[in-house]
Amino acid sequence: MSGRVSSIRSRIDGLDELLHGGLGTGRMYLVQGKPGTGKTLLGMHFLEEGVRNDETVLFIHGEESREEVLANGRAVGVDISDAEFLDLGPDSDFFTEDYSYDLVNPSDIERERYTRDIHDAIREIDPNRVVIDPITQLRYVEANDHQFRKRILSFMRFLKQGEVTVITTATPSPDQEYDMEIRSLSDGIIELEWGENGRRIEVSKHRAFGQREGDHGMEIRDTGIEVYPQLLPRQNDRSFESSLLCSGIDELDDLIGGGFDQRTVTFISGPTGVGKTSTGTQLLTEAAENGLSSAIYLFEEDAETYNHRSESIGIPVSDLQDDGTLSVTEVEPLSLSSEEFAHRVKRQVDRLDTDVVMIDGIDGYTVAIQGTETELIRELHALTRYLKSRGVTVLVTNEISEITGISEATSSNLSYVADNIMFLSYVEMDGSLRKVVGVLKKRTGGFEHTLREFELSEDGIRVGDSLTGLSGILQGSPRINTVSRNARSD
Repeated sequence: MSGRVSSIRSRIDGLDELLHGGLGTGRMYLVQGKPGTGKTLLGMHFLEEGVRNDETVLFIHGEESREEVLANGRAVGVDISDAEFLDLGPDSDFFTEDYSYDLVNPSDIERERYTRDIHDAIREIDPNRVVIDPITQLRYVEANDHQFRKRILSFMRFLKQGEVTVITTATPSPDQEYDMEIRSLSDGIIELEWGENGRRIEVSKHRAFGQREGDHGMEIRDTGIEVYPQLLPRQNDRSFESSLLCSGIDELDDLIGGGFDQRTVTFISGPTGVGKTSTGTQLLTEAAENGLSSAIYLFEEDAETYNHRSESIGIPVSDLQDDGTLSVTEVEPLSLSSEEFAHRVKRQVDRLDTDVVMIDGIDGYTVAIQGTETELIRELHALTRYLKSRGVTVLVTNEISEITGISEATSSNLSYVADNIMFLSYVEMDGSLRKVVGVLKKRTGGFEHTLREFELSEDGIRVGDSLTGLSGILQGSPRINTVSRNARSD
């Protein structure tokens, strides 16, 4: 990165992070995207930051009037009423003093006067920041692409002499040669999308500074644009003590080898209704007993139902919430990108110094969060890696399709994310449906390689002795081993 290029902020924190600090002073940036993706609003944020810093800013516009621009900004809390405006639309006063012009007919426009008047206006205003919305206004008045390139290069040199930072906007053009031309002339390129994966933003070019690669989450809310970069694990900045997360149930803790190491990811897998959430909540309750704070994110039920179910088996989640050791958050379907969810969890952990995070459950997560399943699993992995780097223990409940038995440890090929896998399942025993619990994986430390009977009642979770002398449990149909039967007969 060149140390000679200073930067200014965009007023969108997440975007500045993607830009490695902000926009280069005296540089030109292209914000490209289809209509409705937020191009103009991004430029308005950029100008608002300048207004707040007592800079002079200029909005050159041609598709909307000043009044429309200001009204659109006010709708999302962005105020650039103190900016200078230069209206280049065909119905503006800019062109009606001496001549009548039609911007879509280049042959009728005096090109030199058009660009000279823009230059004169910029010299008179002497802005620090300029937004040109859209840059295609300049293309309309040139006879050909060669002349357009010359005009843009001349315009860029003119702006850089005054260290003016410029954001231009453009809709992708069917003319690929024109698209490549404007992209190659720009010092930075910010691309916006809005589709089935929600709003996305990517910085594909940033001369001298570099950029965070990949596409990232973006939303337009009541306060304007919010950008959520993908989380990256960071160096541990907290002192850790080696300790175990246990359940407080002797038989269950014996099964899991005394407990799961903190700063690991534990999946609790099993079919619907088997007790995954209750088991995870029991771990959170015991964590509170040991002075740890926890947060649970509900994707498959509301907080009221969760509280009622937990209280009905003797787990005092209401008391834990009242004393601040447990935070319960419902996540509305399709309301967040995976990056925004990750940043919400990050803020929770950073603000409250949370020790344990539980995501309940992964199937609801992939349905509720915007994006493809593959992308969501990748982002979940990034989130768990970040949390572990912060010293946080992670619990994830995961529903598998089999009602009895277990043929796969997790759904959606998630095993690589998990350090530990505990599973619950139904089995048929003595003509009735019973539940069992076991451990399939524990990255550190030992555990029992047996199964134990598992039961939920109003008195809480009960875990029985190891089930020995049986086979076929993982297939859902236990049977007494022949050797065991003969031994009992003798």
